[in-house]
Amino acid sequence: MSVTIDGDKSGLVPERVRRILRGPRAESVPALVGTACTFIGLIDIAAGVFPRFRHSRMHALAEVLPGALGPFAAALSLSAGVLLLLLAHGLKRHKRRAWRAAVILLPAGAVAQFVYRHSVIGALLSLALLALLLRHRGQFAALPDPRSRWKALANFVLMGAGSIGLGLVVVSAHPGRVIGSPSLTDRLEHVLLGLFGFEGPVRYESGIDWTVGYSLGALGLITAVTTIYLAFRPEHPAATLTTDDETRLRELLGKHGGRDSLGHFALRRDKGVVFSPSGKAAVTYRVVSGVMLASGDPIGDVEAWPGAIERFMDEAKAHSWTPAVMGCSETGGQVWTRETGLDALELGDEAVVDVPDFSLTGRAMRNVRQMVKRIERNGYETRVRRVRDLSDGELERIRRAADDWRGTDTERGFSMALGRIGDPSDGDSVIATAHKADGGEPGPYGDLKAVLHFVPWGTDGMSLDLMRRDRSADPGMNELLIVAALQASPRLGIARVSLNFAMFRSALARGEQLGAGPVLRVWRGLLVFLSRWFQIESLYKFNAKFRPRWEPRFVVFRKTRDLPRIGFAAMQAEGFVTLAVPRPFRRRTARSPRPCAHIRPAATGEHEMRAA
Repeated sequence: MSVTIDGDKSGLVPERVRRILRGPRAESVPALVGTACTFIGLIDIAAGVFPRFRHSRMHALAEVLPGALGPFAAALSLSAGVLLLLLAHGLKRHKRRAWRAAVILLPAGAVAQFVYRHSVIGALLSLALLALLLRHRGQFAALPDPRSRWKALANFVLMGAGSIGLGLVVVSAHPGRVIGSPSLTDRLEHVLLGLFGFEGPVRYESGIDWTVGYSLGALGLITAVTTIYLAFRPEHPAATLTTDDETRLRELLGKHGGRDSLGHFALRRDKGVVFSPSGKAAVTYRVVSGVMLASGDPIGDVEAWPGAIERFMDEAKAHSWTPAVMGCSETGGQVWTRETGLDALELGDEAVVDVPDFSLTGRAMRNVRQMVKRIERNGYETRVRRVRDLSDGELERIRRAADDWRGTDTERGFSMALGRIGDPSDGDSVIATAHKADGGEPGPYGDLKAVLHFVPWGTDGMSLDLMRRDRSADPGMNELLIVAALQASPRLGIARVSLNFAMFRSALARGEQLGAGPVLRVWRGLLVFLSRWFQIESLYKFNAKFRPRWEPRFVVFRKTRDLPRIGFAAMQAEGFVTLAVPRPFRRRTARSPRPCAHIRPAATGEHEMRAA
């Protein structure tokens, strides 16, 4: 029996399967148009910049392409090339605004082809590409990405730098026509003045001044126009969690929160959320650099997960975002891959300690036991309490201390960080603090020396959120507080505690075992080398001190070529890479910069914060 996918009326084939099977064909036209725009844009830029190219055999063949305007309109050719390059990525992503701009630019290119060069073929090719866009206009329906006014400033910086670099090429592309021997400083001054439409110190023979001047002016005009457009277009801010969304998520967590240790982190208020049609499941996400990034498993009833996942994929398709999931469990990965056709890759392991099995006795716990006893002898004491049991004054002191001890201007964390401490709605969270009452002058936060914050994991668990300590405190603060939290867990009704997440933990563990193969040893050696900057190995070893069980976590993605983009977006979401403009007037405290890592080891070898 054969089943027809397109136009299937029997209901035997789910709609999401039909979308998957139709996906590559639906994406072919935007990809083709985007690639054509990239190629034509590069040809246009080369035609506008390099005189030799305009007289080469390649240009004789390429100048009939849409937008290639020949040597008589170098500035116009350069402008068209830059604009087509800017539009190419949006067209590949099915963006409606990019389609509209291309529909305006291509007829202008066709007119320019005919007026400047009397090229009927070039004009017809421009119109043919225009007809292709109009014929498949339904495939260019993606909605705009979240954006803000910062995009205008980022565009000004990037386009300005690109215009200066390309302008230096334009100024230097006529070595045989330059009068004298202008220095690099003279050329740079000529570019900067030319971008604003003024004449610079570099002089040329036989009318080249006109070509160079108008080319630089075109680059400056494009930079100004795109920046002004981005500054004054309507804002589409990133999705945030509304009060109603948070209430519904808390209801789902109250019923199903014990399933995933990352569930409570869905309550970060800088995430968006989509619910299943029944409202019994939800997926939270954030959009970063065109990647729709979910974290952990869906919230709610497993039976309703497919509905929430389908809504997530529909939202990604509507905006042409790249869907991805960071840190889902094995069960979550199986549901995601089954329902969407996406692929999964093991990312690392989460360290989970079963409280009834934890003990400081035995040879394996010797180092932790000795460190804790030494710190206690130095006069430190610990307190482990629910947030609701702390006074407002003490909570405020802990908040200020945690913020001051953070070490960076950017709050890090996304998939395994809540982003707040002591919120009244998070009364079930647990705070462990270390105090030193004897010896020395009290600091700005009294005797407070270190803080650990845990969020609920169902009714009988908690998940580590952040670890902060005073740099002047003795080494071993985090080990002391983790042990204190584990020992206080029975009193709080806690049976399991989720600690840090260790990337590539299994590769590190297997690579150091007897009989490991050469490939595994090389992979482990690379991870150890990268640990100089990313602390991969040290995080694994820190977690291993507490003899946890390891729960694998996965990244879910659409195509292998999307992984670098997803990885960069994840680093942005976690705060390891920030594209925001720094605050130059903010007073900075004396503290060491934190490397891009899941944790930051202090000078003494301690670990600062939870893996994200």
